[in-house]
Amino acid sequence: MYHTKLSFLTLVLAATTLLSGCASKGKPLTESSQPQLTYKSSHYVALKSLPKTTHKIPVSVYNFRDQTGQYKPQANVSSFSTSVTQGATSILTEALLDSDWFLPIEREGLQNLLTERKIIRASKKIDNNAAMELAPLKTASYIFEGGIIGYDSNIKTGGAGVGYYGFNVGEMYREDQVHIYLRLVEVNSGAVLASVSTTKTILSQELRTGFFRYISLYRLAEAEAGFTTNEPVYTCVLQAIQKAVTSIIFEGVEKGIWDFNDPMDLQSEAYLSYLQQKKDDFHYLQNIADKHVAKEETEIPENNNPFEQSSEFDAEFY
Repeated sequence: MYHTKLSFLTLVLAATTLLSGCASKGKPLTESSQPQLTYKSSHYVALKSLPKTTHKIPVSVYNFRDQTGQYKPQANVSSFSTSVTQGATSILTEALLDSDWFLPIEREGLQNLLTERKIIRASKKIDNNAAMELAPLKTASYIFEGGIIGYDSNIKTGGAGVGYYGFNVGEMYREDQVHIYLRLVEVNSGAVLASVSTTKTILSQELRTGFFRYISLYRLAEAEAGFTTNEPVYTCVLQAIQKAVTSIIFEGVEKGIWDFNDPMDLQSEAYLSYLQQKKDDFHYLQNIADKHVAKEETEIPENNNPFEQSSEFDAEFY
């Protein structure tokens, strides 16, 4: 009897520990969240820490849109909610401003801008009853094109769990991926001068724990707790776009489209790290290609002439 009571108290204590531990992962429901500035990731810090340019380059972004056509998967529910944000143009414009390399010219809301200028001309008249002349709109030297070109769900799924003596604990995870494509177009010639593509993995994790055990014949003890963390898709798109802007700046420097303000910045850690990453990616793809060619060569038969017959075949035929 004493052993049964002790086991029951042990289970209750364990359940309380599990529930309190999982509850500590999130905020209480009664606590109201306060608005705050958007989370600044390491990609934002890298964007703000870029070597400076000689002058800000006027650029325009017309429509950096979702080209995936993906909708959120919901079982047995008709949903028209997209998997990725539809505000990628605003995200790209903010990233261009944060880099301190570019001066974005308003193009997404161009019609609103033109309408407002018409209102100003109509409301402010000079003495000769002529319309007020406004300064001409600033032109852009380059246009940024591209968009969110891919969203792949369930790239990796898996989990693990263990149970003993009524106790069990398990973990499950899932990986999705979002792909960004960004290209730089020269306005004068229409030529595509540079293009980059970036990928960001979206992580989701679920942890569950609990126990299920009969204390006696008619007494059942059961408890369960868990939590789930999902990386926001918006944050992943933001980081991928910030990485794309950083990469296209370095790509432009490498191709001579623009230059650093200080020539010594060519030896900066950020720029050299970008060049090294490109070099590593090239060698990685080259090794894969070499292995593929070597595999094809080993699979080619030595006697590949269909008109040449072996001696064994000739002897059997005759």
